[in-house]
Amino acid sequence: MTTCIKYVIKVGDKEVEIDDKVVKILNTYVRTEMSLEQLAEALGLNGWSEAYEFVKKIPAWIAWTPAILWRREMEKCEGADEIKIVKI
Repeated sequence: MTTCIKYVIKVGDKEVEIDDKVVKILNTYVRTEMSLEQLAEALGLNGWSEAYEFVKKIPAWIAWTPAILWRREMEKCEGADEIKIVKI
């Protein structure tokens, strides 16, 4: 029996599911001089304050995980017997 874990970050009235696209944006944010305004725009959030709340809630290990590794882990979810959703 395989179990898959998916992460969802709640910011304001929105929920952002962490997929490989979001991880790629986070990789860019932590490795470059991307501003909170740019992060909010890339994630579809309402301004820098929601982006700040998102950054405070996201575990650092997710932000530093390469997107390709995240995608490979999420591909395992397709054949999983059980999917757990962790809301942060």
